[in-house]
Amino acid sequence: MTTKPTLHIDEYLIEQAKTYGQAHEDSVSEPVADYFVIPDAGTDDYRQKRPTPVVDSLHGLLKDKGLDEESYKRHLADKYGL
Repeated sequence: MTTKPTLHIDEYLIEQAKTYGQAHEDSVSEPVADYFVIPDAGTDDYRQKRPTPVVDSLHGLLKDKGLDEESYKRHLADKYGL
């Protein structure tokens, strides 16, 4: 079941969402709905649910990039001058 909520969002963000939707052949509602698809921590099986589409799209993005914990620490040290 779907419903039509009222959201108060900056007009610029709405235009960005429309542009994104057109570029990805999607509606404005789809990325918003994807954002809110989170596991229900109140259920016993919440850890078994699939990740959100955004998280799923990031899976494996850095595979075979030669990154490890030390490279992340170096990045943070460079970024924050530590």
